[in-house]
Amino acid sequence: MLLNVKEVTVHYGKAEALKGVSLEVPEDYIATVIGSNGAGKSTLMSTVVGLRKPSSGEIHFRGKRIDGQTPEQIVKLGIALVPEGRRVFPFMSVVENLEMGAYTQKDRKQVITMMGEIYSRFPVLEERRHQLAGTLSGGEQQMLAIARALLTKPKMLLLDEPSHGLSPLMVQAVGEIIKTIHKMGVSILLIEQNARLALGLAQLGYVLETGCVVLKADAKELLQNDFVKRAYLGI
Repeated sequence: MLLNVKEVTVHYGKAEALKGVSLEVPEDYIATVIGSNGAGKSTLMSTVVGLRKPSSGEIHFRGKRIDGQTPEQIVKLGIALVPEGRRVFPFMSVVENLEMGAYTQKDRKQVITMMGEIYSRFPVLEERRHQLAGTLSGGEQQMLAIARALLTKPKMLLLDEPSHGLSPLMVQAVGEIIKTIHKMGVSILLIEQNARLALGLAQLGYVLETGCVVLKADAKELLQNDFVKRAYLGI
């Protein structure tokens, strides 16, 4: 199992944000966690990458326990996060943002090669490489955030609400980018409020409600689940 979250509980003060959450992501899978605002999805992501410490439970990546390690150590193990809201460095250029993603790479020639690969996959970023990141469109900023994460050479990419605030056309483009990344051999854990998009991309799905996993199934089965249809698909 690539990622194994075991009975993880997370507190904000006295409030439980996650209540004994368990999930697994197999190698070469796209797995998704859907749920409403406040369900604990972003807290789950932050805990996996070490930005928040669990009150109890364990997190294992490639058989190694990682809860308690620093975010930097976790990135070096092969997990990269694209946070909600993109969070590019707005007053730095596109190329400077990308170089920040490559900070773990010591071989400069390899970095140049990787940058070339990124530009071939995201040609708009090459066109705008000297432009300040804060002046890009929302969709372009999302591409930049994803590309920056890919420069860490992750084995697993965590995507937190990548379609949020984007136009329908751009949402479709982000979906295609996720498929392409998966074909590159990168496993993905996707958090999305756009349940139709997420379940259409994923092989495995979880439903998170008020800090608890209430459903786990093949993503295509969840698309047909009556509860999911009513609560998340508007059917």
